[in-house]
Amino acid sequence: MTHLTRCHLNPARSRLTSSPQRLHAAVAAAFPPPPAATGPGNRVLWRLDETRQPHRQSTLLIVSPSPPDLTHVIEQAGWPSLDTPSHTGWETRPHTPLLNALRPGTWMRFRLTANPTRAAFRRGRRGIRTAAATPADQIQWLLQRAPGAGFTLSQRHGQPDLTVTDCRVLDFPRGPAGQPGNHVHLHAVTFEGHLQVTDPDTLRHPLTHGLGRAKGYGCGLLTLAPGRIAPHSPQE
Repeated sequence: MTHLTRCHLNPARSRLTSSPQRLHAAVAAAFPPPPAATGPGNRVLWRLDETRQPHRQSTLLIVSPSPPDLTHVIEQAGWPSLDTPSHTGWETRPHTPLLNALRPGTWMRFRLTANPTRAAFRRGRRGIRTAAATPADQIQWLLQRAPGAGFTLSQRHGQPDLTVTDCRVLDFPRGPAGQPGNHVHLHAVTFEGHLQVTDPDTLRHPLTHGLGRAKGYGCGLLTLAPGRIAPHSPQE
């Protein structure tokens, strides 16, 4: 069983949401230790969705094998008086019915925040990984991963019909300053568009395990919603 949790946060109480390291720790603390268990089938994924129109809003999404307890998140950055079905300030629903309902050929709307990277090659050898910094490189990163993840992306006039809606450079310490390896620098890129399911079994893996790197810092969570695409959008 997999669960999808939605928690609306108060943007005026931004101490938690302004730090990927603090938010990572808060999500981990929402589960009994160890927070993500130890097996490959027990991944906790999260994403912070932020919008400014028509008004500023922050929503924490979590996909997890067990329901989280976000009491401490609500106390620090939530809306304690928000009326939700569980009267807790957050809402958790089974994610498994959506996973089981996937069928080949189905078109769905998607949103993904990921950390697109590419390997630098020198003298024919793979070097360090660097960020895909331009929108074209970021879209290419997703196009390359789509077939192996069980979906294809819609096309318009022979070009990918998707949008990079946000690109944030996250740069923060994750431990004592000055210690080697204790600094994080990454690009968090949000994609939106339509995808077509080609292999439901394969697609279930990124939906529950994430896509790409930096999953502990809010990247990798792919979410789907029913949605038709315009007549001119299918692959040409």
